[in-house]
Amino acid sequence: MNRGSVTVRVARWSATHPGRAIGLWLMLVVVAVGLMIAVPKQQTKAEDTWIGQSGTASELIREAGLENKPSETVLLTDPDGPLDKAAATAAFTQLQQKMKAIDAVAEVGQPIWAANGKAALLPVSLKGNVDDAADNVDKLQAATKEVQQANPSLTIEQAGSASMNAGIWKQVGSDLARAEKISLPLTFALMLLAFGALIAAGIPVLLAFSAVGAALGFYAPLSYLFPDGGSVANVVLLIGMAVGVDYSLFYLKREREERRRGHGTVDAVEIAAATSGHSVVVSGLAVIVSMAGLYIAKDPVFSSMATATIVVVAVAVLGSLTVLPALLAKLGHRVDRPRVPLLWRLNRRIGPGGISRRILAPVLRFPKVALVGSAVVVVALVVPALGMKTEPGGLSTLPQSIPEVRTMNALQQNFPSQGMAYDVVAKGDGAVAGLTKLRQAAVDSKEFVVTPGSEIREAGGTAVLTVVSVRPDTSENARAALERLRNDLVPQALNGTTWAVGGETAQSVDYGQHQRDQLPYVIAFVLILTLLMMAFTFRSLAIALVTTLLNLASVGACFGVLALVFQHTWAEGLLDFTSPGFVVSWIPVFLFVILVGLSMDYHVFVLSRIREGVQAGLSAQEAVRKGVVESAGVVTSAAAVMVSVFAVFASLGMIEMKQMGVGLAVAVLIDATLVRIVILPSIMVLLGRKAWWPNKLSAQQPVVADERELVTV
Repeated sequence: MNRGSVTVRVARWSATHPGRAIGLWLMLVVVAVGLMIAVPKQQTKAEDTWIGQSGTASELIREAGLENKPSETVLLTDPDGPLDKAAATAAFTQLQQKMKAIDAVAEVGQPIWAANGKAALLPVSLKGNVDDAADNVDKLQAATKEVQQANPSLTIEQAGSASMNAGIWKQVGSDLARAEKISLPLTFALMLLAFGALIAAGIPVLLAFSAVGAALGFYAPLSYLFPDGGSVANVVLLIGMAVGVDYSLFYLKREREERRRGHGTVDAVEIAAATSGHSVVVSGLAVIVSMAGLYIAKDPVFSSMATATIVVVAVAVLGSLTVLPALLAKLGHRVDRPRVPLLWRLNRRIGPGGISRRILAPVLRFPKVALVGSAVVVVALVVPALGMKTEPGGLSTLPQSIPEVRTMNALQQNFPSQGMAYDVVAKGDGAVAGLTKLRQAAVDSKEFVVTPGSEIREAGGTAVLTVVSVRPDTSENARAALERLRNDLVPQALNGTTWAVGGETAQSVDYGQHQRDQLPYVIAFVLILTLLMMAFTFRSLAIALVTTLLNLASVGACFGVLALVFQHTWAEGLLDFTSPGFVVSWIPVFLFVILVGLSMDYHVFVLSRIREGVQAGLSAQEAVRKGVVESAGVVTSAAAVMVSVFAVFASLGMIEMKQMGVGLAVAVLIDATLVRIVILPSIMVLLGRKAWWPNKLSAQQPVVADERELVTV
């Protein structure tokens, strides 16, 4: 790379016109925030997630106009024992009056008493569709709360699809707010440890936070093409803070390093642009390429995550190449002010790569032993991944801190007919007769019940029957019940008739299976593209193959740790969760693309520094030592930020957030320590010049122009 490269030209303009560059960045952020306010973000609709046989069932039901009206259920129990019928009847009367007065309510049913005498329920049907129910459920919850206050001797709770979703998103919002409150000061504290100066520590955090805000704004219009599945804000914060701080850190560390060598501010900025700036661009492209693999999964939720992540990474790269050089030029040596005396002296005493230098020394002296030993550790972590089980999330994976989850569990315990429901749809001649036969067979099997008063619904040659599994609501039981219906009971009763088994429970099972089926295609897409990208960037097939191997090692170790933590109970107290016995099905796909992208940050940065040494005429061993040691401080600081941010997510209430946080934190920790300080250096030393094959990497002299020294990369 030379002085005429795009990164250098952009950095030079920004450094010589800092006011304009900073003003343009602020304008970009303001426009993005304006878009977020002016353009309503679009959410995925129910039909967007229809997939497989359950999707076919939903389509048939909609075409025939046989959709069940959205409904809510109010559950009455007595905390002191058997339910007092007189008190419950009075409460039901109040509930019926208040519910009927709500415009969104279509019908209020009659109370249903549990056979065990411990509970009773009141069914409430709503007008409109699922989206309308989501908009109006708060009115029903307010009425339920009022009746609860008027009857303190009873426990009166509400549950249903709309209220459950509202409770989940309330928990997600609370988790996100908590993550923001913890991650920002924690990131700043780590930057303060890394730089020992307040301004230098604040710049990466400020740029990362502005990149997150801008990305959320730019995503708003894009949501019309890729509607938000509900996780965009979480993912943008998670990835945006990680890469935003990383890219600024890479650039800022190199600029400070060059100033210490005697270069002026603008010269140091240009050298940083020619080296770290180039690495930032390659790293950003690697993350974007990896995230594009989520489009292969053909899932609207993943597509929204991919789109939002690509936007935040692109904005973070743009910020590090434009406004960051402008800020550094504007501040000059003041970027290292005000200094925190103790931290500043500690940083100066340790020096660049002080700890890594001690770890690296025996690795370079005994590369074969280091490689074999580290490989044994990685394999030991990968082995549990071979037994990793994936299932879709459900009631059993939701935190009990959500009131609606507790209500739904109590509802299913007292009323088995309120459990996992399956809609069996039949179309054609004999549909009603076949479903009548199925209803009897399902009840006779003792595995299913039919809700009292639930009749076969029929219109235009299409008929629907809803049956409910008597098993507890778990992912394993859901899949077993669905297989029993699809492979045994339904084919026998509806032989010769077009049929499909659907419903929310079936949709969840089909979604999990879809993710498992798509994972190999996502892996192949990401690995092939990143391999080609690394081969093109470093002009080396050997480097590309080593990169792919190390990425697989990091991901495999991550999956192994996930299996060890979440399929067993030993970590429940540590992370405050109840083990579901599996990893939620969408987590492996998402983690794979994220980890491959993020691991490229360190990989590209370290390899670029090693290549600088080779081009400067150093031996393979000395180039590896110099490259790893000089990049160790940046890699360690960046990894500390990522691990801390991801660890915050591991402390949240939702099991999916915990699994995502643990997986990312562990993978980055392994990648930045064992892989980058032990495995990669030992491989590079053992390969020697062959590491750059087929490129004959020859020593080059630094380019000198206008008395400005630039490092050639």
